Amino acid sequence: MASAPPPILTLSGITKSFPGVRALDGVDLDVLPGEVHCLLGQNGAGKSTLIKVIAGAHQPDEGRIGWQGEDVTLGTPVAAMRLGIATIYQELDLVLHLSVAENVHLGHETATAGFVRRSVARERTAALLARLGHPEIHPDTIVGDLSSAGQQIVSMARALSHETRLIVMDEPSAVLDPDEVGNLFRIVESLTADNVAVVYISHRLEEIREIGDRVTVLKDGRAVARGLPAGSTATKDIVALMTGRDVAHDFPRRTAPLPEPAGEPVLVAENLSRAGEFAPLDLTLHPGEIVGLAGLVGSGRSEILETIYGARTPSTGQVTVGGKRLRPGSVVSAVRAGLGLAPEERKAQALFMLESVTRNVSVSSLPRFSRGGWLDRSGERAAAHRNIRELSLRPDNPDAPVRTLSGGNQQKAVLARWLLRRCQVLLLDEPTRGVDVGARAELYALIRRLADDGVAVLLVSSEIPEVLGLADRVLVLREGQVVHTAPARELDEHRVLDLVMEGSQA
Repeated sequence: MASAPPPILTLSGITKSFPGVRALDGVDLDVLPGEVHCLLGQNGAGKSTLIKVIAGAHQPDEGRIGWQGEDVTLGTPVAAMRLGIATIYQELDLVLHLSVAENVHLGHETATAGFVRRSVARERTAALLARLGHPEIHPDTIVGDLSSAGQQIVSMARALSHETRLIVMDEPSAVLDPDEVGNLFRIVESLTADNVAVVYISHRLEEIREIGDRVTVLKDGRAVARGLPAGSTATKDIVALMTGRDVAHDFPRRTAPLPEPAGEPVLVAENLSRAGEFAPLDLTLHPGEIVGLAGLVGSGRSEILETIYGARTPSTGQVTVGGKRLRPGSVVSAVRAGLGLAPEERKAQALFMLESVTRNVSVSSLPRFSRGGWLDRSGERAAAHRNIRELSLRPDNPDAPVRTLSGGNQQKAVLARWLLRRCQVLLLDEPTRGVDVGARAELYALIRRLADDGVAVLLVSSEIPEVLGLADRVLVLREGQVVHTAPARELDEHRVLDLVMEGSQA
């Protein structure tokens, strides 16, 4: 049997601390040429810090980095890139007002005598996009006009525009439909066939089985397991390593019976539509009911939520909450009526990244803490602290800047905002995207508890089992149209996939 090749990347005893937090505590990692090395761990385990060390964005306090057998210092992202290390972050770092070709070659433009050779850049970009299986994306297209999935392909093309020997992929499938995930896996397989190493981060453990070779598990800044075989290590063992406990994968059951739909609905959308995004639809939502919207990326799911919330102005129709008609296209009207939204892009659309957890939680409820024109900061802080404790947000520090939290804990901060607001209707768009298995169980339990307490929930998720496991009733969407409505118990994943792919009326 042939011996394994020497590692292309070796990390030994890597430590990294931030004020009050030891993010990495002596982490060891080795990545082989041509392998898919999966990095797993709960939010806050140190994954993001570790990949930023690999990318040259953070310098370790202690430890050694080896690249192709030699010790190196990755002082900047440019230094890492010159060695052949590319990183595709979960939050894509693209310039939205520039073209695809300009983004792909940003920072290493092809130039002659000081003049950028745009035609060469376009040709090379087209070749990269074809290699990635997306020749339909034109190099001159403005990146901001692409879907989230299209933008990710551009980010991958930019990574491949260098002489890349190792690519770090942080949650690459989070914004992709099932067909696009399959294309992603084909891209990864072609990369590894060319001896390119891939560090792959995902909270979807089923993906690890399909695409991974070896697994390293982080917990509390330490590597608690290294080099586990991805295909044969039991899921329960990986979960136990990540969380330190067994986590039930079952969705929580109702503790209170679902109210009869004959009662007055808390939310009614009548003939609601937006030209070019979704066709006219009627939707009712009763207190304590969870309604799921299932469909592919681009089917109109998020647009429906944002239109109900007032972030988009409808072309036709009306939204009523608690018997009160909302002013179309008015977020203020929606929030005052008792609506809350946890959007898909929490960093860009929901959070004030430089502000504290307290201010992010209290921002929709500030009048409650106003006294004679003055803000009761101690009352504001105490109320925020109660809500973040209720959600087990970590760290348990209402003064922490929200930008220092992991993705899962940032999501909890958004939900804590609407807990404090005591909203009647909660609109959830991809509530568990980028959230680890342990935090998912906590969020599922929270959503169920809110419904049991009478809050109506409208849920969007790309993960069909999540929609079916949480929702009481499901609307299936295809290309902006509702093609099927049924109680969740009457549907299964295969039936939903048939509907969203074929769009057959039923």
